[in-house]
Amino acid sequence: MGAIQARMEAALARLLPDAHSVPARLHEAMRYATLMGGKRVRPLLGFAAGALSGAPAERVEVVAAAVELIHAYSLVHDDMPCMDNDVLRRGKPTVHLEFDQATALLVGDALQALAFQILGEHRLAESDATQLEMVKTLALAAGSRGMAGGQAIDLEATGKLLQLPELEAMHIRKTGALIRAAVVLGASCGAALERGESEHLDRYAKCVGLAFQVVDDVLDAGASTAMLGKTAGKDSKQRKPTYVSALGAPRARALAEELRGEAHAALDGFGERARRLHEVADFIVLRKF
Repeated sequence: MGAIQARMEAALARLLPDAHSVPARLHEAMRYATLMGGKRVRPLLGFAAGALSGAPAERVEVVAAAVELIHAYSLVHDDMPCMDNDVLRRGKPTVHLEFDQATALLVGDALQALAFQILGEHRLAESDATQLEMVKTLALAAGSRGMAGGQAIDLEATGKLLQLPELEAMHIRKTGALIRAAVVLGASCGAALERGESEHLDRYAKCVGLAFQVVDDVLDAGASTAMLGKTAGKDSKQRKPTYVSALGAPRARALAEELRGEAHAALDGFGERARRLHEVADFIVLRKF
């Protein structure tokens, strides 16, 4: 994990615009939003899936960076006053506080555009058709049928108590779509998988994506701000529907363990090639921050 996190920090620093190039304030804010923070779970999943398909690390590094840029943009916009109005992210002031709201809006726009730029600038797959499909995968994960759509559902659901199927439908989009994209894109950098293998891998990605959100909800309800690096307990204060509000913390933890078991089971046919994917699933569910 440490090696991949360090590699991604270097890759993102290289792929982001220089902080002193014009417009310097925007570029400084883009780097502020992206560098020196986060667990890099999506890149970890991308590299783990790449190990499954024998993908060159140089390719996986680029697709993992693209996914991470989309994730960083989503956090910048999510923290703004018109959304969650948060003041802390990754242990430091949110972008709209460190800079200003207009700059934060432009940071998100620019990070999203950069993600697709780097997908087009590098050879990432064995065929052009596969690479084009990879661009489509990330676009779907980020758009109205994925992350942005999930956020819209989340905003509409504020103050409501959602049932488990409704929560799952929301988080398959809001959190799960980008996590699933990280897995699919990492694997796509290597040898093509058979249809059955792709389906099992997607099942794994769906399970870990939902498990990540369940654990996030449990931690938000019980961990400290200092441990999380973001404002603890904000979901409850903002009357957001969560797995904890729907199930209670003990049942939510049990659900995370159930999803972890399903994720492991989805990898049964892959053998040693899936070792890293198994390990990341464990990390996602057992993490304390």
